[in-house]
Amino acid sequence: MRFTANLSLLFTDLPLPERFQAAKQHGFEAVEIQFPYELPAEQILELLDHQDLQLVLFNVDADTLLQGGEGLAAVPEKRDQFKAAVEQTLAYAERLKPCNINVLPGRCLNLQRLGEYKATLLENLDYAASAFAELGIKTVFEAVNSHDMPGFIVDSSLGMLDVLAKVDHPNLFMQYDIYHMSRMGEDCGGFLRQHMDNIGHIQFADCPGRGQPGSGAVDFDALFDIIATSDYRGWVGAEYRPTADTASSLAWLKTYAVK
Repeated sequence: MRFTANLSLLFTDLPLPERFQAAKQHGFEAVEIQFPYELPAEQILELLDHQDLQLVLFNVDADTLLQGGEGLAAVPEKRDQFKAAVEQTLAYAERLKPCNINVLPGRCLNLQRLGEYKATLLENLDYAASAFAELGIKTVFEAVNSHDMPGFIVDSSLGMLDVLAKVDHPNLFMQYDIYHMSRMGEDCGGFLRQHMDNIGHIQFADCPGRGQPGSGAVDFDALFDIIATSDYRGWVGAEYRPTADTASSLAWLKTYAVK
């Protein structure tokens, strides 16, 4: 098991540049960032090199998605803005060389246009997958639960499989988030066993609450055993909100990193 620290949710008592050192000090060999664009790529590269860390994943910009908006990847009127965001990501990716780039499908807030939004998402995922393939970087996309983010276009494992089949691009994979799919009441273990070949990245948090392992009801012993004994060779991202400070939430790391 190879774990990454998601620096957008962990060590948030520190400024982003200081979180790299904190992750290294607490036993992580790799990190991921939701949106790294507040820092220049060269500064991030220096921070990674100084701590001997690998950057595993970051997202294409999603506009105002986290503030309640629809995002970029599925909005027909924002096709050009999405392509500009992909260009920005490419510039960062050329310097930082992540394993994966994540595209957030986003919301549709007018259900009468849902079909149009879904068609735009397929086009944009194909565009991104081709663009990042030139750098040898996997393109991933994820389902987000509709309780935390109502109107999210892809909110289930079956929805991800449908998108994957329709885009049918060799450089497009699923990003599987254990928290989001647990929140939707899905059988995470069964899905991981069956579809690991199509998963490019895995993230986790406990459910409910989105805290660290042990703070909720998810059986991480079983799920991490499935991952560890599968053919999956990617990283597993700790993308949770610590119930207290991050350092005191990391007991799980000593338990599972040795498996």
